[in-house]
Amino acid sequence: MAVGTIVWLGSEVMFFAGLFAIYFTLRSAAPELWSYETARLNVPYAAINTVILVSSSFTCQFGVFAAERLQARSTGASPFKWGMVEWFMITYALGAIFVAGQIWEYATLVSEGISLSSNAYGSAFYLTTGFHGLHVTGGLIAFLLVIGRAFAVKNFGHREATSAIVVSYYWHFVDVVWIGLFAVIYILK
Repeated sequence: MAVGTIVWLGSEVMFFAGLFAIYFTLRSAAPELWSYETARLNVPYAAINTVILVSSSFTCQFGVFAAERLQARSTGASPFKWGMVEWFMITYALGAIFVAGQIWEYATLVSEGISLSSNAYGSAFYLTTGFHGLHVTGGLIAFLLVIGRAFAVKNFGHREATSAIVVSYYWHFVDVVWIGLFAVIYILK
């Protein structure tokens, strides 16, 4: 399962590389448009949303550590005693906050006239960030499945731990892609 996921993530790297190529190509063809439109982005808001998503990688990894100990659920109130389920629930919440934040940003930009069909910038912005948002949503579904599986089995074993680890590969990948997108879209402008 882990090898298949890593191979699939390799194809995802190519997919996002194509999106980055589209973004850079359109940007080089219309630098004035990019300059005007990127000035309208709320960089501090996007930075906070980025911190939320990046934080979820840490909580995800703490969940993996618990899964590797074959500890599905909490053995006490302290975060040091939390199991995979608790850490993955926090990861899920942070990921959901990120997606909600992205939807809020979209609504704001659309109200300011930047839409998918407004111009090349809008198309590039929404395609790159939108596909990423869909990937985050897919990761959220995967977390729910892994959490549900932890509750469904009598004994949390290596098979369940492997599922948690594989989902973490995907989640870390999605986070790294966002860091690249944030740098390109919001910082490099």
